[in-house]
Amino acid sequence: MKLLRYYTPAILWIILILVLCTLPGNDIPSNSFLDKIHFDKFVHFGLFGGIVLFLSLGIYQQKKYISNRTLWLLVLIAAGYGLAIEFIQKYWAINRSFDMYDLVADTLGAIAGIWVFKIVVYLFFNKDK
Repeated sequence: MKLLRYYTPAILWIILILVLCTLPGNDIPSNSFLDKIHFDKFVHFGLFGGIVLFLSLGIYQQKKYISNRTLWLLVLIAAGYGLAIEFIQKYWAINRSFDMYDLVADTLGAIAGIWVFKIVVYLFFNKDK
């Protein structure tokens, strides 16, 4: 049960992504300006960056250390989850489709999650300031 406290934010975040990404297409508000600037790609970027950030923070808080190899493994896991979500949208979600650019945004966001994690650790966990 103690492990759960480290990973609860990540678990809730991953569930939130699943819920949001499987909403029927008709339930997603549309705005011509946001469509023109491809705002949904920024949303994907942030959501999947959050996966890496929250999982990394959980591991770091639990073990007080996380290797670069583990960080990149988390990127692969987040990108794989993004791919799975795209297939769920294609085959099971109502009025949703597979979008390769969403997958690119997911992957780039996951990579950015490493940088955000390192900044958070430096600012809030680094005792040698």
